[in-house]
Amino acid sequence: MFESRPNRGSEVVLVGRSNVGKSTLMRELTGHTFDTGQNPGVTRSPNHYDWAGPDFVLTDLPGFGFMKGVPDDVRERIKADVVRYVETNAEKILVGVLVVDGKAVVDIIDRHSGPDEIPHDVEMFHFLREVGVEPVVAVNKMDKVDDEDERLNELCDRLGLHPPWQQWQETIAPISAKRGDIDALNEAVRTHLHDARRDDLFQFF
Repeated sequence: MFESRPNRGSEVVLVGRSNVGKSTLMRELTGHTFDTGQNPGVTRSPNHYDWAGPDFVLTDLPGFGFMKGVPDDVRERIKADVVRYVETNAEKILVGVLVVDGKAVVDIIDRHSGPDEIPHDVEMFHFLREVGVEPVVAVNKMDKVDDEDERLNELCDRLGLHPPWQQWQETIAPISAKRGDIDALNEAVRTHLHDARRDDLFQFF
């Protein structure tokens, strides 16, 4: 998973479960189509989008979590690789974009919450913070959600962010990548780029 990484000093990564729309978002951000398998878990290595001039790369990491027809050990290995990639490159990663399915994420988190289990999305959100990467949660497929504010407040609650969600607009970004509606994400990412004194990267967001 590391061999293909371009030698760049700054990076923004997309992380998240399979089938949440990471590749669609990547296409929306870059204007380029990336090979995506019809079956979840097909993307096993990162997709890097590297610009010739600026010292910057945008990376779509493989999806983790439950994947139909993919053995448990393979799933665990993918997740471990994603974690190791982020840990290894944490000093270079300016923003970690955690992509979730706005319609399903709260139910998935609740289903996997228990005394011995931390849901993947919650775990990844806190992991990014622990390694010093600014997390932005791209809450995708919001065009399919009727009760937007309620759903986003519930997500904040699950992530340990005190609702209402509107006070977390640098962290919670409702989007619909398929419809090209990603302004909230661009704004959130720009906030962190500005804090890192990288306004030069605004051209990509």
